[in-house]
Amino acid sequence: MKSTNQNKGDFFEILAKIKDIDDKILDLIIEIFRKEKISDCLEFLQNVDIQKFQSLYIDKNKEINVENNDNQKITCAIQQIKIHDFNLQNYSSDIYKESKQYIIKKISKEKKIIEFLKFLIRLTTFDTQFIQCGSNSLHLLVEMKVDLTNQCFENIKIKNTYLVGANFFGCNLSGSELDNVDISGINLNGAQLFNCQWKNLKLHELLRLDGHISSVNSICFSPDGTVIASGSDDKSICLWNYKTGKQISKLFGHKLSVNSVCFSPDSTVLASGSDDKSIIIWNFKTRQQICKLCVQSKINSISYSPDGATLANGCSDKTIGFWDVKTRKKKFLISGHSNQVLSVCFSPDGSTLASSIGSSYSNADNTISLWNVKTGQLISKLNGHDYQVNAVSFSPDGTILASCSSDCSIYQWDIKAGLDLARLYGHSKEIKTVCFQPDGTTLASGSDDQSIILWDVKTGQQIVKLIGHTKVVNSVCFSPDGTIIASGSQDSYIHLWDVQEGKQKRKLDGHSEWVESVTFSPDGNKLASSSTDNSICLWDAKTGQLITIFEGHGKGVNSISISPDGTKLASGSDDKSIIIWDVNSGQQIIKLEGHNSGINSVFISPDGITLASGSDDKSIIIWDVNSGQQIIKLEGHRRFVNSVSISSDGITLASGSSDKSVILWNCKTGQQKFKLDGHSDYVRSVCFSPDGTILASGSSDYSIRLWNVETGQQIAKLDGHLFVVTSVCFSPDGTRLASGSRDYSIRLWNVETGQQIAKLDGHLFVVTSVCFSPDGTRLASGSLDNSIRLWNVQAAQQMSKLKGHRNNPTSLCFYVDRTKLEFFFSDNSICLWDEKTGKEIKSNEKRYADVLAQFKTTYQNLSFSEVTNNQTVLLISQQPIFQAQGSLIMKGEFMNYQGVNLLQLFKSKGSIILESSTEFNLKK
Repeated sequence: MKSTNQNKGDFFEILAKIKDIDDKILDLIIEIFRKEKISDCLEFLQNVDIQKFQSLYIDKNKEINVENNDNQKITCAIQQIKIHDFNLQNYSSDIYKESKQYIIKKISKEKKIIEFLKFLIRLTTFDTQFIQCGSNSLHLLVEMKVDLTNQCFENIKIKNTYLVGANFFGCNLSGSELDNVDISGINLNGAQLFNCQWKNLKLHELLRLDGHISSVNSICFSPDGTVIASGSDDKSICLWNYKTGKQISKLFGHKLSVNSVCFSPDSTVLASGSDDKSIIIWNFKTRQQICKLCVQSKINSISYSPDGATLANGCSDKTIGFWDVKTRKKKFLISGHSNQVLSVCFSPDGSTLASSIGSSYSNADNTISLWNVKTGQLISKLNGHDYQVNAVSFSPDGTILASCSSDCSIYQWDIKAGLDLARLYGHSKEIKTVCFQPDGTTLASGSDDQSIILWDVKTGQQIVKLIGHTKVVNSVCFSPDGTIIASGSQDSYIHLWDVQEGKQKRKLDGHSEWVESVTFSPDGNKLASSSTDNSICLWDAKTGQLITIFEGHGKGVNSISISPDGTKLASGSDDKSIIIWDVNSGQQIIKLEGHNSGINSVFISPDGITLASGSDDKSIIIWDVNSGQQIIKLEGHRRFVNSVSISSDGITLASGSSDKSVILWNCKTGQQKFKLDGHSDYVRSVCFSPDGTILASGSSDYSIRLWNVETGQQIAKLDGHLFVVTSVCFSPDGTRLASGSRDYSIRLWNVETGQQIAKLDGHLFVVTSVCFSPDGTRLASGSLDNSIRLWNVQAAQQMSKLKGHRNNPTSLCFYVDRTKLEFFFSDNSICLWDEKTGKEIKSNEKRYADVLAQFKTTYQNLSFSEVTNNQTVLLISQQPIFQAQGSLIMKGEFMNYQGVNLLQLFKSKGSIILESSTEFNLKK
């Protein structure tokens, strides 16, 4: 075999020879292969004149110049590739990293070479001799972020490669075969997946188990690794087959929430502890109760000793009970705690029990206690956490104890020395659970921030963050072999994750905490986002690649604004400063300091010369954008300034405040023009009409008011929202006003009449921001349900749903280049293909609905619009997130390398499982 350094050069030379061909001939060749049912492509090309087939397979209206020279170049390239490493080895492996980077650099702008790589992918449909080169071609295109959406990859065969983060939105992958392929983080939203054979897949997210109707508080693998037990607030315990995701049994016996479940070491018995002050011992084989152990208070935690002879429980009455498993009698009681016992855990040798307790305002005891199991005597206490310790876990060798706390930290303690070895920080909210991997190399933690983090025990470094839950993660547990981690959450679901695949995922740099604001550049090519992690990220809006991270703020960034020419970005932060950045270089131009408290709002004037900022210090400051000098400071509000806006002529500034007022200012003189009183609660948002004659204000008093800017008089009061109005925005023509609210709704208003035109429902939580597109045909909304949604204004219908970050978008904005923005949100359609002709069935064709009508979906009440809507085209995320919303699946197989059937995962992601039938018609 040649060295990889040699291969990188000679492979590019092969590709370079075909960069001048008419790429339309590639489509002709594929069509010929399909019609003639060719299985040896190279032999066919070497012996056939392609020109003879042109009239048979190409539309006469299409212009294509088939040259024998082009055919010869393609044939020669395929002949050379056949014996090249590119067709023999896996180019996604580390050994080819340098070669791959060299090739990508050389071909990234060569459109015809990119089309040739797509041709090699489609070649796998017909000829098994080229499966590896087709697989490597697809890997290269994914690495290059080439647009692969809405394309036909029917019947392709891909093996031994890495497709992490691939975007197959709307693609036809029916009949495709995947073998030993890493598909973590791929986007299959709206894809067609009929009769697929996908096996030995690698994917860090495996299954979502759906059976509880309330918070999952505790999960536990059986020691033999075959079953998962889960306890819930719904008073039940579920038993699951982890490979199939199917529920084996559901146990009822408790009268209140089940807080803790634990298998005996021999897997014959399961114990459960509850708020009903009891522990139930279950026969695992028969699923019957063996006995019930009653105590004086709620059970928070239970744990079996390693030999199975003793069961310990931690209670809300500040005690720990030790039970003899054989006699079912209490051995002794420990009463030395100052508050309720939240967690108990035996050391691997069974000699020591660790316990943690809750804290309160009157008793802030944040210690961990170590107890002698034989005598019940206190051995030592571990001090270090600032707030209550929620859970403790021993390492497999018993030398280290991990503890997690409401102070957002994890401590690793040396048990013998009683000293902390390391402090791990990475979660943004309190941590509820920790668990060691059986080999002791990895620690898992679950948090209120809805994530699970895997940590390297030796280095203390974060390995990967697993994102999938939508509420607090209460419990994490490794399988006995350490290959799977299960997580239970307040969202009522249990997720299963592939540990090894999770470790191998490459981390995308980006935000680590909540996203506060997002905005497009004026040309629509870039997307800026600000976060409570103190940073601003600049992304390529088309590919989702991170361009620049702006770091300089000391606290969370609340507001961002881009200058009209797109060269500068302003950011306002809780650190009391405003920073102006060079968008192209990512460098800080200047830092503006003058406020005495956090900045809530920044707004660059329409001419790009001045910047206005509103702060918790009750003031507004107008700045010179170029010099950074303070022009004037406006003082008049009695409480926080929540929102600022400048009129289109740059003369008038409006400010909304927590003092319930709106003030109009002359930007040049700094004089108050009018103080607008009328709201009875905080003013949250202000916005000028495009012509500057009307100002809209939204308030915590649930109302919107329209004001005449010239006279300062109230024109109208718009009532309809049921809770706080968080955001208001005028349409570009000024005839409509959009408002978002804490009542989860968006409302459209006729500005002239003050009447509500429409109510847009879809968000699951507070709507924080609304913004019209430049042409006024679409409206974007951001919500605390972590989504951004795009609406058709005329039809008052949702067009699409974008989940750009795991956390909450609170501000968004359209800019002039509609085509760029349209790509970012796209049209979210389902692609149907005629298997006989290989052509797409367009949605405006009558037979489009007829094809869909042939299928019976398991979601009997699903409407046609629900199938086609709510599909993310591009998701920008710190971690790769697997998506399959609205993908159509019929028959086929989807198995991971451990034999886990992934169909349940697809279903949990919103895929539609179809069965051929004429009995059911999707509603239109």
